[in-house]
Parts: sequence; C-alpha cells; structure tokens
Amino acid sequence: MSALILELKQGESMILNGAFIRFKTRTRLELNTQARFLFGKQIMRAEESTTPARKAYYALQQAYIGAESERPAALAHAHMLIQALRDETAPESSQGWDALLAASAEEAGFEALKLARQMIRAEDFAAIKR
Repeated sequence: MSALILELKQGESMILNGAFIRFKTRTRLELNTQARFLFGKQIMRAEESTTPARKAYYALQQAYIGAESERPAALAHAHMLIQALRDETAPESSQGWDALLAASAEEAGFEALKLARQMIRAEDFAAIKR
C-alpha cells in the first residue's frame, strides 16, 4: 500500500478518525494506513449548514468523521435528512439528490461528501444567477 502525503500549513485544522487536530507549524504528514480524515476547507462547522446542500454535507461529515460508535446513527440521520431534502426540492435537482442518497446508502463517505460539495457549488451558482 502506498502512503498518502499531506502538507498542511500553520494554523490549518484536520479531523483524523474523529480527532480534531490544529497544526501549530507547517507540517508534512504521511498516512500509511486507512483513515477517515478531512482538512482545511473540507471541514464545515454546524453554523455554516444554512442551505439544503450544506445541511446534507454537514450530516454526511458527521457520519464520516464521527466516533466509531456514533457513525451508524449519524449515517442513518444523514440518509433520512437527504431523503427529506430530496422530497422538498424541485424535480430538476432530484438527480443530484438521488446520487447523494445512493452514496450515503452504500456508506461511501468521502464520495458522498464530494457529491455534496458539487451540490453546494451548484446551489451557490443558482443563487448568483437569481
């Protein structure tokens, strides 16, 4: 297995297997085993989850990086939230919600977060066009 090397700047944050880490100095980190992590702008605070796509992202984030004992309940909550948001939104956006539901059902955590980030960008673009 090859290692994943991350370079983080001074002051950046990372969540690694549920632990919040803040780097006091510029750091080069090498991960040699499987790990669940988010860093920098990938980490969303609860107060930032203000739109449907952001709410879905935050719920998926909690399921992805939460403590092992909390992950099943967080994933179930994320799946229910995404289903409800899908049912509330316009039919033209259902394809994105369907993909997000499928990824969350398969417990494809990081892939689901990537899809949710795409939906946030689309949501932001639609808001700008209005």
